[in-house]
Amino acid sequence: MTGYAAIVLAGGAARRMGGVDKPARAVGGRSMLHRVLGAVADADQRIVVGSSGPVPEGVRTTREEPPGGGPVAATAAGLALLDPGTTTVAVLAADLPLLTTAAVAGLRRALAAPTAGPDDGSKNPSAAGPDDGSKNASAAGPESVSKNASAAGPSDALAAGPEEATTAGPEDAPAAARREALTGDTAALACYVDGEGRRQHLCAIWRFADLRAALDRLAVTRGGSLDGAPVRGLLAGLVVREVSWSGSGPPPWFDCDTDEDVRRAEEWTR
Repeated sequence: MTGYAAIVLAGGAARRMGGVDKPARAVGGRSMLHRVLGAVADADQRIVVGSSGPVPEGVRTTREEPPGGGPVAATAAGLALLDPGTTTVAVLAADLPLLTTAAVAGLRRALAAPTAGPDDGSKNPSAAGPDDGSKNASAAGPESVSKNASAAGPSDALAAGPEEATTAGPEDAPAAARREALTGDTAALACYVDGEGRRQHLCAIWRFADLRAALDRLAVTRGGSLDGAPVRGLLAGLVVREVSWSGSGPPPWFDCDTDEDVRRAEEWTR
């Protein structure tokens, strides 16, 4: 047992696709949900929250309360099923067909990496990619890194609020690590940022205790309910380790909100 678990959120309304069962849509011959589950096949526990259909053996399913209550409520429902020994938990949207085990491992390494000292000149400890250190040769194509993954509708709960306008981009991650060292704080989560520096909150690894505390804190501020709560509400006061994908493959944070997104994902899997 490693203490590593994964929660896959599959309960979105998919309004921009006409309300279809989006996680069940196939990309490269496999449903998006099963592709995401495959990327976390090494997790001790895998939880799918939402309408999922058949899932691999050992994967448990549940629903958020109320149904359709959004990703924060769904995260809380998934967390409730995890064993007490859980130490880290991946929180992932079910519409990430390009996510890979290597990309998830990059997030895990980033979260576990020590913070950079203020004067040591160390490189970005959160730069993720294959272990061979290969750089992004733009294999995903220039259009991939400009996709606004925050452009989803309200049901995706990813739209950035005003405070997100100053979110640090990948190039600022070393400075963020130095701030961690100076303040004595430790990152509560590591998440990918897209090519324009936007945080992909549902492509992230959390420390279990920090996620549990963040959910409890947010519920208190909302009168005990997480129904409709925004994902960014979980991040208040937390240190976020931002991770830029430096691998040679397509961006693992690419989410499929439209039919056009699915088409592009299909092209990358060929």
